[in-house]
Amino acid sequence: MRDVYRLGVVVTLILAAGCGGTDDDTTSTDADAADGDVDGADADGGDTDGGDGELVLPPVNAPVDYQLGGAYPPPAGVMIVSRDRTETPAAGLYNICYVNGFQIQPNEEAEWLADHPDLVLRDGNGDPVIDADWDEMLIDVGTPEKRTAVAAIVGGWIAGCKTAGFDAVEIDNLDSFSRSTGLLQEADAVAAMRLFADAAHAQGLPISQKNSAELVGNKAAMATDFVVAEECNTYDECDVYTGAYGDHVIVIEYVRADFDEGCANFPGLSIVLRDRNLVAPGASGYVFDGC
Repeated sequence: MRDVYRLGVVVTLILAAGCGGTDDDTTSTDADAADGDVDGADADGGDTDGGDGELVLPPVNAPVDYQLGGAYPPPAGVMIVSRDRTETPAAGLYNICYVNGFQIQPNEEAEWLADHPDLVLRDGNGDPVIDADWDEMLIDVGTPEKRTAVAAIVGGWIAGCKTAGFDAVEIDNLDSFSRSTGLLQEADAVAAMRLFADAAHAQGLPISQKNSAELVGNKAAMATDFVVAEECNTYDECDVYTGAYGDHVIVIEYVRADFDEGCANFPGLSIVLRDRNLVAPGASGYVFDGC
């Protein structure tokens, strides 16, 4: 989460997109849970059709909407939607389930403090460590035992995503270790992400790396399948992601100039311009554009 609350598609899907519709029968890829790589990709970054049990990644270069501020009917032509795990997927589209896997939503603090007090990261005084920007407690993934316990909780949420009808999972705050005052390390985040990926793959769902360009080199260890990146044009990180994931990168920009630059420099990616509060249409400040 940076500033908000934070294969190729079969011919029929492409034709449907041109007519303003979608096709549920996207092609799939073979995600290797052991190394995080996706097999079956064409030389141009597209995907080949696969067999049973393969993961279906989001279609590349497809119109996308980012609806973490609340669900609403997607704009015409949108093919990919990301929504919170508590929302209902958008009918007929490719739906990504947003899960805050490394920090605690403010409305869930009481539950964690009551039911999982040992999984809340605490400072030397025993007080919860807070991400000051978003007033969120950090989850403690600092030991194998705690990571296993956290993965059981997050794995339950991921199973709920599958049951609800989502097609993929987006785990937020992978970089929370950088806000842990040194109590968590990069390796802790990578190890926890692998457990989340294993849980998603067990449900037949691909899982994204969310932001954290500095962790791209750990793609194999994390077993992540695609990227959801906020402001990678703003921070000159898009090429870092594409270097590891090809065109399987979904980009959210909040500044028009950066959005325009991304559309020009990365025509193969799904890129959306949104307002930072991700409000619904009709609300003050709503912004949406895509390329």
